[in-house]
Amino acid sequence: MKYIVTSSKTVDQASSDFETAVSNHGFGILHTYDLKATLIGKGIPFENEVRIYEICNPMRAAEVLAADMEMNLALPCRVSVYEKDSQTQIGMISPSVMLSMLSDAPELDEVAASVEKSIMAMIQDAK
Repeated sequence: MKYIVTSSKTVDQASSDFETAVSNHGFGILHTYDLKATLIGKGIPFENEVRIYEICNPMRAAEVLAADMEMNLALPCRVSVYEKDSQTQIGMISPSVMLSMLSDAPELDEVAASVEKSIMAMIQDAK
């Protein structure tokens, strides 16, 4: 259900490389959350870097919504670049698994598999 890789890069470098990979694979970044900064800004001490990216390919999103409008609840795709045990991790929840759990629409299988393959390639590019 989860796809997570370890990177030898810093969170900053892996994040920058991930942002480039997103564009190179025809996706866009809708929003980036800096969870550490947000928590600290709310007065909650937090040590680890955590960047959460909401990414989307508009054509693929339209296909998902055409097959099952309720899948707007699962969009956009999220990828995290974060520190864990002094290592940089890059990960996502599998779109194929998630959509198969949430919808019976058979046309989602191909779309989810294609999106998953693209995001895995972006993660590998950033690694």
